[in-house]
Amino acid sequence: MNMSVLIKADGISKRYTVNSHYMELKPTSLTIEKGKIYVIEGQSGAGKSTLLSILGGMEEPSMGKIYYKGNSFFDLSEEKQAEIRGKYYGFVFQSYQLIPELTVQENIELPLKFVKNKKDNIHYTHELAAYLGIHSQLHKHPEYLSGGEQQRVAIARALITSPEIIFADEPTGNLDTITTKKIIKLFTELCTEKSISFVVVTHEKNLFDHPHTLFKMKNGVLGVAEEHV
Repeated sequence: MNMSVLIKADGISKRYTVNSHYMELKPTSLTIEKGKIYVIEGQSGAGKSTLLSILGGMEEPSMGKIYYKGNSFFDLSEEKQAEIRGKYYGFVFQSYQLIPELTVQENIELPLKFVKNKKDNIHYTHELAAYLGIHSQLHKHPEYLSGGEQQRVAIARALITSPEIIFADEPTGNLDTITTKKIIKLFTELCTEKSISFVVVTHEKNLFDHPHTLFKMKNGVLGVAEEHV
């Protein structure tokens, strides 16, 4: 197995319903390598979020296999799956999924239960929060934040463990143009400097200037990879 390959999807498909409408992710195969950016573009309902959820080990495909470093992910124990997701994956969800009872800082640091050396990461909390413009909000609860601020908290939480790969579902959907540029700049720097891979789902065109692989998705079908250099 190529050591640069983190995730391989082999003929995965998924049948599901949305608002009583039958939907299907058509058989899909792709490879996610270390230190690369992958962008999946498409309109709402194209199947982007479903594909992202399967790649991130959150949802099992109806058919096909997902491999993490050569191991069939969904054949691993649930404990091992949770460890991989918590330690090596970072997630930015479209709906933020912040815990209302926790402060912003506690939400950001939630994934650290999977990390041994927490002190360095806690320092990183303040660094990330300052960069993302939410440092003054660290002791607040999510209900007192705007949608854009909650989005930035979710991004910080995804990055806090310096994972191998980030799965981001519309990460800039609720952000202004200036903040969007800062987020994309941060993603590209982490890709270049720390070899973190990114799989980004978006309906926005031309989100990245940095070299990336672009897939266009329509009606559950993932298009041919386009290399942007």
